[in-house]
Amino acid sequence: MEYIQDAEIISVLENYAEALRMGNIEQLQKTFHGDAIMYGYWDQHLVEGGIANLYDSVARHGAAPHLKARIEVLHKAGNIALVRVEYENNAAGKDGVDYHSLIKINGEWRVIAKLFQTFEK
Repeated sequence: MEYIQDAEIISVLENYAEALRMGNIEQLQKTFHGDAIMYGYWDQHLVEGGIANLYDSVARHGAAPHLKARIEVLHKAGNIALVRVEYENNAAGKDGVDYHSLIKINGEWRVIAKLFQTFEK
């Protein structure tokens, strides 16, 4: 499978990964639309609702200085895109995968939905 090379979209997700590395909630908020949602599994525990759940998790777990992330733009159609982020060593020491749905509004890409799964090591 050939992935899309879109510097603007990749930059948004690189900002996301860097904000997680630093534990910087204000920087994270620049990645997400204000009404973004987040659903997924933290191991076997279902997390659902608004993106504030992510901000609360970062506040609770702190920085992830050893986070490694691989970003792949899976699909882009005009002003929408789907991106996969596979990561290792989040702030809780977990590995996982995110799928981010992005939308371009007023010339800026923002994540509108995050779907995720962490894995037990």
